[in-house]
Amino acid sequence: MIEIKDIEKSFGDTKVLKGISATFETGKTNLIIGRSGSGKTVMLKSLLGIHTPEVGTISFDGRIYSELSKDEKRKLRTEIGMVFQGSALFDSMNVEDNVGFPLKMFTDKKSRVIKERVNEVLDRVNLKDANHKFPNELSGGMQKRVAIARAIVNNPKYLFCDEPNSGLDPETSILIDELIQEITREYDITTVINTHDMNSVLQIGEKIIFLKNGIKEWEGTNEQILETRNKSIVEFVYSSDLFKKVRESLLEEDDDERSNDLHLNK
Repeated sequence: MIEIKDIEKSFGDTKVLKGISATFETGKTNLIIGRSGSGKTVMLKSLLGIHTPEVGTISFDGRIYSELSKDEKRKLRTEIGMVFQGSALFDSMNVEDNVGFPLKMFTDKKSRVIKERVNEVLDRVNLKDANHKFPNELSGGMQKRVAIARAIVNNPKYLFCDEPNSGLDPETSILIDELIQEITREYDITTVINTHDMNSVLQIGEKIIFLKNGIKEWEGTNEQILETRNKSIVEFVYSSDLFKKVRESLLEEDDDERSNDLHLNK
């Protein structure tokens, strides 16, 4: 579990995060959403230790990051997996070397053990026997699965994903969402996803934090987001005609159910 309490982050005279508190739960897909400039990327980078909030605390299962020693912070970083926007694979390395890179960098495991672990995670993301392919030989969806395999190869406690569906077609995006959610539950990871993809929000948003102008405007689940009357999030989620029609249909069903209940109670 990751907890943030009253964090504030500024750049010059511009305050980007304004006293945000939230809990990101273990074994669930926790999503951060919001418009461009809302502060969601700064929040993600603050959780990763790239930015240091001027006010507030960030804790990882009770360990307050700002109070950790250098060695403790280094150890914590080995417990973190990251799926970057665009996958960020090394073009000069094949799949096996890309996935094994964190183990070579942060552990003293022998080559045989590393290869076994690489094969395990490649099999888990349905890329068995893709070891010797290079990134330019893979589709966008396959590259993303390699990135996920690399992120989990060191058995992380915390998994961060920055726009994991960026550049993918809708069908592939759904598969990636499902894979991330399956891995989160299977390995009991605290997963935090920064996304603008409303399909992801509705499909895997077990915990959603909605930011607006650096403030936590709303939080809830993918079920609650369909029913909320919060004007800001309604405008954000239902910005397309398709989602507006979905919302209208759901509200009509809800009104019909209430009318039936009232009728039965008379």
